[in-house]
Amino acid sequence: MQKICRIHMGKAPLALDLSDGSERAEYVNQDYILHLLGRPHRNINLMYTYYPLDKEWPARMSELYKGKEINSVWDYPYDDYFPFDESAYECMKDVRRHGQDVTLTLTADCAIPDEMLRKFAQSLRPYGRMRIRINHECMGNWFTHNKRYSFREIADFHVRFTRIIHEEAPNVKTIFCAGFAVEDNAPVDCEEHFLEAYKEADVWSADRYIALHYGWPLDTAEKGKEDGSFNYQTIEKTFMDFYYTHKRLVEQTGQEKPVVMSELNADGDVVGAFHQGDVIRRFIDKIRDEKADWFEALTMYQFRDCGRLGLEVQDPNNKSVGIAQPLLKEYKEILKDPYCKPAIEQKEECTLPVTLRWGGAEDADGIALPLRFEHCPEFCELNFDDELSLMIELNGHWFYKAPQTKFVDLMEAFYEDRIADGTELMLRIFATPPEGVNEENGREDWAENYYATMTELPKLRLRYEPCGIVG
Repeated sequence: MQKICRIHMGKAPLALDLSDGSERAEYVNQDYILHLLGRPHRNINLMYTYYPLDKEWPARMSELYKGKEINSVWDYPYDDYFPFDESAYECMKDVRRHGQDVTLTLTADCAIPDEMLRKFAQSLRPYGRMRIRINHECMGNWFTHNKRYSFREIADFHVRFTRIIHEEAPNVKTIFCAGFAVEDNAPVDCEEHFLEAYKEADVWSADRYIALHYGWPLDTAEKGKEDGSFNYQTIEKTFMDFYYTHKRLVEQTGQEKPVVMSELNADGDVVGAFHQGDVIRRFIDKIRDEKADWFEALTMYQFRDCGRLGLEVQDPNNKSVGIAQPLLKEYKEILKDPYCKPAIEQKEECTLPVTLRWGGAEDADGIALPLRFEHCPEFCELNFDDELSLMIELNGHWFYKAPQTKFVDLMEAFYEDRIADGTELMLRIFATPPEGVNEENGREDWAENYYATMTELPKLRLRYEPCGIVG
């Protein structure tokens, strides 16, 4: 482990993001997700509600109304996401330590005054290159913001909040998430009300489930009842809805902005457990085949779900246990697709000490070391004397090292992908913020970049034979 070179991690042709927690599920820690999936995502989408002017706040609605009869999961005084409080910041820190950026989905009261919004925005400064999706799916009628406010009032709030965020936390980009233009040259949903919000936001978005049981959990999706509580559509229509929407927004705003699909899945309640992965795979292939470079990212909704919108289904006996779905295995293969992986560029050789920079999941500078393997190893381990927070990649598999951790077992990199004799692999290392936040340390770029100095390499233990074989 002598030769060291600098490396740069940049964007994937099509980035993959992941929702973790919502009104349908609890947050799952990033250590568990990383070990299960084998690589980090670009962004982790965290979903919260913010109605601090309501008398019920900060209670979670489903807990406050437990035992009371409701006709819809949207019948509460405000949305049944977890209320945004200190626990939200802890989840954001967990995401960033594990080499991912935060997307914060926030359903918020449009009556919140500027002073409160400014304090909220200021609290986001240490969280790097994050994004905030404010009052999403606002062309509908189910969220509290649509029940309390007109489309124009929702758009005006988005513009007001976006401007405050740009002033107080310029490291944060805002997402405007609404509807579609479903034909060429047709207006986007509520276009006359939403156009200024599209102009002010940094990113354009819409949610589209290729299949969705929207009546869950109050009814059961059954074949022949398509007019009741579920729907589905073709891959072609799903893509064309985004194509027409992007084309129309460029024409009407005079701007070109990235488009993200902030919630994507094909509900297992509708398509069945064995077909979900194929639907997602074919949709990604469609984006690639159409060379849709304006399509920046997809967000898988979600990691663990109480229904069938997750890579795991939450065990009804124990909400801390997830039951892996066939979708999870197929999604892991999608994660390995070069079209969906961040680009890593090898640069010049360097020597220790070396400074590592973490700008975010699409802009980071690390180091790489070549490792030659005589055979597929029986033991491959790293031992550390430093207290850095690191993301480490070997053979396509990623590992997290917390500051206090002294030992990382790299054998997971070979369990599913055994290597041939004489294989040479690059061991790649990036440094992430150990507390999950950037420290305001006087550097001009402190809010966007975290720096760490590596003074020594970890010690490698590489063995090709077990200590003993039992006969």
